[in-house]
Amino acid sequence: MVIRCSVQQNVPFKLNPSVKNYFSLVTTKALDREKESDYNITITATDGGSPPLSTSMTIHLFVSDVNDNPPVFLQQSYSAYIRENNKPGTSVCSVSANDPDWRQNGTVLYSLVTSEVNGVAVSSFLSINGDTGMIHAVRSFDYEQFRNFTVKVVARDNGSPPLSSNVTVKVFITDENDNSPQILYPVPDGKSLMTEMVPKATVSGSLVSKVIAVDADSGQNAWLSYQIVKSTDPRLFTIGLHSGEIKTQRDISESDNMKQNLVISVKDNGQPSRSTTCAVNLLISDNLSEVPELKDMTYEDNNSKLTSYLIIALVCVSTFFLTFIILIVAVKFCHRRKPRLLFDGAVAVPSAYLPPNYSDVDGAGTLRSFYNYDTYLTTGSRTSDFNQYKYIFILKPVFLISPNLSVKSFGYRTTGLDSTSTDCLKT
Repeated sequence: MVIRCSVQQNVPFKLNPSVKNYFSLVTTKALDREKESDYNITITATDGGSPPLSTSMTIHLFVSDVNDNPPVFLQQSYSAYIRENNKPGTSVCSVSANDPDWRQNGTVLYSLVTSEVNGVAVSSFLSINGDTGMIHAVRSFDYEQFRNFTVKVVARDNGSPPLSSNVTVKVFITDENDNSPQILYPVPDGKSLMTEMVPKATVSGSLVSKVIAVDADSGQNAWLSYQIVKSTDPRLFTIGLHSGEIKTQRDISESDNMKQNLVISVKDNGQPSRSTTCAVNLLISDNLSEVPELKDMTYEDNNSKLTSYLIIALVCVSTFFLTFIILIVAVKFCHRRKPRLLFDGAVAVPSAYLPPNYSDVDGAGTLRSFYNYDTYLTTGSRTSDFNQYKYIFILKPVFLISPNLSVKSFGYRTTGLDSTSTDCLKT
């Protein structure tokens, strides 16, 4: 019996008969796993009877992957902006690419294409995270050295063989106000003095000089403004806010000082702003023969300041040295006057010369006379002086105030013990 087999019409497959009642399932076109990863194919077998009978079965077909797609970046090109004077490791931008392949065929790794920027390897400027595509700065950038550069990033899959694609990344360095204005005129030469002549007949509004300055920054960071911060006669000269032109505010008179000093401040418009100053020296005269002597006025002012600093430094050093000497003398004096529980000596006074209501000492042993002993503590007492009389005195906290004692002296009632005898002198 003849059996016919067929498949539904909406799949790219067909059945080819091979031998009796055997069929082969073949494709009608190339399969693309990225478009359709699996198919449900229903096959129907019908016999040749009358009426014909049939049966159906479904085959679930999975399409295996091959590495036939390179990674594709989400953008055709990238632009990144980073401020100068950045910290190393700062994020610049992130690139991303997709690979529709499956598993390792769709795993994307990123790297920088080897190139040079101003003769230096690009790896000295940027690095990229191979897994995430995040680009970081390796070093700090300087807007005044170079303002932009271009690098290429390659995205490569992990298939076999691997496929890749690349994209261009343009890095723009933005300016920061990190440069002060630079004076071009008058020339900032500390060894010489530039003096300009101003005729005595100069009238109000006349141009007498001009300050020229530049700023290495860009944009508003390089917008310069000029201002007179100090002058010999504040009402005689003025300066253009943005031009730097120095003009007279009034006619020059005979009473005006022949030497005019102007201190000009040049400030940029950055945030925060930076400024620098210069000195403009003007000489009101028609010719040099009228000037008795030209002196460096700027240096006179600098020398005056330097002299003041030297005087202050000398006074500080002298004060410190004098204080140090006084401290040394005071310390030595205090050590010499340190109190000691020693006696300068004992003065023996016969008992007949003292009133009877004072203490009297009974003698025994080697002592043949009666004595009262007044002992005094002096600042110069020494240990050797204390043992002069070979007696041991035991001091008791009983004070004897005698009318004959001098001011600043004091006495003690004592019990003495002769060092050569065991007899005790009782008070």
